Amino acid sequence: MRKCSIRHFSIAAHPVKPSKPDIPAFQVIKDTLLKEIQAGKWKEGDAIPAETSLAGQFGVSRMTVNRAIRELTSEQILTRIQGSGTYVAQQKYQATLVEIKSIAEEIRSRGHAHRSELHELKAEAATELLAAEFQVKAGHPLFHSVIVHFENEVAIQVEDRWVNSSVTPEYLQQDFSTMTPNEYLVAVAPLQGVDYRIEAVLPTRLIADMLHIPAKEACLVLHRKTRSQGMIATSVTMWHPGKRYQFAGSF
Repeated sequence: MRKCSIRHFSIAAHPVKPSKPDIPAFQVIKDTLLKEIQAGKWKEGDAIPAETSLAGQFGVSRMTVNRAIRELTSEQILTRIQGSGTYVAQQKYQATLVEIKSIAEEIRSRGHAHRSELHELKAEAATELLAAEFQVKAGHPLFHSVIVHFENEVAIQVEDRWVNSSVTPEYLQQDFSTMTPNEYLVAVAPLQGVDYRIEAVLPTRLIADMLHIPAKEACLVLHRKTRSQGMIATSVTMWHPGKRYQFAGSF
């Protein structure tokens, strides 16, 4: 049997005193642990301090620490081994029916040319609906981009994306004529999780015009929400002409 050594680390912390009263103590602990992992203090397979130790260091109850650990475990950042402890999980993401990759990469893999048109790129205050989706307060600054992607000069996707400014504060400064938002976000906001759904929907007149299709032609629409740095990072709706596009995958 192969033997391996387990490294234990401690974390310097003072009793939790959130700078903002609306940030729960468990979230402060969760964010702190996540930052230490992302900074490389704990690597894959390393044991993090015990809950009782963290409770003492942060000056909170063990129940509060337990909630932070449970959420990081459900997000596959940590893994628990009964009778042993809690460890940094192996960071792997299983393939799903919809792979998270750049549409430009997808088009080039077919030997075709990709081009994009930027229709909108601006900051907006979160409405009540968007605030609920991003789990932030109404009025929180979000970034909004609308881009049409072309394959060999044929429009195949309208990408309507909302981005959390707390995750990627420099989003508006990027040149999306030379790279896609996906390529930028993958580099600056490592993926922690994703939720998505696909439906067939008739396009709005604006979407139909951008895709150069009749308003009565159904679109395949992918709604996707991603998580990074312990926050909701993006919410994007991608419209594809039903007659020109299909989703495919393998396991």
